[in-house]
Amino acid sequence: MRHARRRIVRRVTRLAAVGGLLVGSAMVTRAVASEPPDASTAPRTLARTASGAGADLVSRLGTDRTAGHWVDSDGRPVVAVTDERTAEAVRRAGATAKRVRHSMSELRSATATLRAAPRVPGTAWALDYRSNEVVVRGDRTVSGSDWSRLTGVAEGIGGFVRMERNEGVFTTRLNGAEPILSTAGRCSAGFNVTDGTRDFILTAGHCGPTGSVWFGDGRGDRQIGRTVAGSFPGDDFSLVEYANGKAGQGADLVAVGDGKGVRITGTGEPAVGQRVFRSGSTSGLRDGRVTALDATVNYPEGTVTGLIETDVCAEPGDSGGPMFSEGIALGVTSGGSGDCDKGGTTFFQPLPEAMESLGVRLVGSGRQDAAAGTSATAPPGAAAPGASAPVTGVEGSTLLARLTDRRNVGPGLLIVAGSLVALVATRWIRAEADRKAYQRHYSATWG
Repeated sequence: MRHARRRIVRRVTRLAAVGGLLVGSAMVTRAVASEPPDASTAPRTLARTASGAGADLVSRLGTDRTAGHWVDSDGRPVVAVTDERTAEAVRRAGATAKRVRHSMSELRSATATLRAAPRVPGTAWALDYRSNEVVVRGDRTVSGSDWSRLTGVAEGIGGFVRMERNEGVFTTRLNGAEPILSTAGRCSAGFNVTDGTRDFILTAGHCGPTGSVWFGDGRGDRQIGRTVAGSFPGDDFSLVEYANGKAGQGADLVAVGDGKGVRITGTGEPAVGQRVFRSGSTSGLRDGRVTALDATVNYPEGTVTGLIETDVCAEPGDSGGPMFSEGIALGVTSGGSGDCDKGGTTFFQPLPEAMESLGVRLVGSGRQDAAAGTSATAPPGAAAPGASAPVTGVEGSTLLARLTDRRNVGPGLLIVAGSLVALVATRWIRAEADRKAYQRHYSATWG
């Protein structure tokens, strides 16, 4: 009876080991087959599946038949259309069509009329694709007479202009990821960029005029560089050239707090409804969604157009800080209203436009890293955007963590190894049992 139980145990162990070999081999095969593509085949922006499809449709169908696009809560592209024929074309392309009254051409004509009106500091407007309206906002600094005058302009445009008052104040967020300081105030380093010869920090233009000298600490002991180009108002971006010409190690990382960072692998344009992250030295890492594009803000210092509007909060000191999503650089913090206690609205200078104007590209943008960017909710390593000091802990994961990550080949290899050990062990146990039985038999015989 005892021998029968042993045989059953050995047989079950062998079967389990063979099954483990098959399962582990399948896991390794699947992990290898799903490895991320190289730089030549990887998408340039994270939103090609949804917002990219919507943008392509809008571009092909034209601004007289469409009125923008966005990503819905299920991650599907939605395109606003003005007629049923265009709606059918959108559906055939696999996107959702929403019928609206006013085309993009009409919406843009309305914003042109608002820009031509007398400028009122403390106001902003943007295109709300989902409601098919132009939303005009005024902060608490706008007087009653100025607001009435602007309301009259809106009424003259038509019923698709919506007027809203805000309790906060639209300000540039001067005062980041990592703080950089000058006599003009404190700002955030945005992204490290290069012209192929020299490296720079791309940050907000309102942070300081050309010639501003920037330091990396409050005592002014470590000079980072000098502002060599920029645009504000109109746009809101500037270049700070590194004092030694180079950004140093870890230049493709963005700090997100607690000694952690996100690797940036490329640039892109956001879509309305897309989830984004912003990092700043005052309020740290914050997230939210894109609420509108092509926004105009009338700061006290001047008017800035073509901005990205979001519901991400920001506070003074976050100016110039990076906005990104899944490792794709999208913009730098310009300004807004509210704070991170009550929430608010924050505007960002789009990054591709700024880089094209300045003739620069992201440092390290020629290399594609795993998974096309690192999740901002659990970023590895440490980074200091704008800092020239070497960055340590970039890999940020132990061998055990990598082996147990189900996205890698490690778990499969562990199962295969365990199964082989079990097979060898069962064969050794059987051989040892046979040897002892043989020894007992002949011992009895000779005795």
